[in-house]
Amino acid sequence: MTWQTLDLRTDPRGVARLVLNIPDRRNVLSPVMISELTEAARQLGSDPAVRVVVLSGAGPVFCAGGDLDWMAAQIDADRPQRLREARKLAEMLRALNELPKPLIGRLHGGAFGGGVGMACVCDVAIAAQRTRFCFSETRLGIIPATIGPYVLARMGEGRARRVFMSARLFEAAEAEALGLVARVVDEADLDAAVEAEVAPYLSCAPLAVASAKALARALGPRIDDAVIDDSIRRLADAWEGPEAIVGIRAFLDKRPAPWQ
Repeated sequence: MTWQTLDLRTDPRGVARLVLNIPDRRNVLSPVMISELTEAARQLGSDPAVRVVVLSGAGPVFCAGGDLDWMAAQIDADRPQRLREARKLAEMLRALNELPKPLIGRLHGGAFGGGVGMACVCDVAIAAQRTRFCFSETRLGIIPATIGPYVLARMGEGRARRVFMSARLFEAAEAEALGLVARVVDEADLDAAVEAEVAPYLSCAPLAVASAKALARALGPRIDDAVIDDSIRRLADAWEGPEAIVGIRAFLDKRPAPWQ
């Protein structure tokens, strides 16, 4: 398959490199990327040659979050269209979260909004020292809805509430303290740190790894159809609200929103 927004390659060991690959747009989660990530997760999950998946981003940042043009389009859409678009995002996150292979996140530069959600569906996320993080949604008048179940599963409610609603930037060291990432390393050591997470899986039975991951998810916080459907409704509700109309348009016009 020819990808428009991704680069996907698997080495002879069975290590797949899934790269967000629109660096000129800071790897924003556009509709095309959302669709391609969903398909990539399905392909990787069903490929017996794949043992481990490494998720990373090309260019200066890992992922700058949702495509603002896509979000702005939802303000003018009707309710069914908003629900459909929110579901596409939710199903992409679910496909990555339920990938029956270890998913290792390689983070650098920045992870904002949906980019933080992408980090939270990884089994392990390793961040370069200067990576910055932000749940930027509330600054725009919306909420981190579809990523919410995965963020809370990773960080726990108490720690998540320190950063989930304020849209403040925080550094990699705080992300590690919050449990969002497992390790923080110098950027020069990032590839070696990721490889250290990959290597043990190459000595494990693949089906046993998949079953153990499914067990961990079953024993962890509940993220089922009802939870995902609720997150979809909440995102559609936020897109319909008066703050989203003002906040997203202000951002696109490069002017402050009234609450700033």
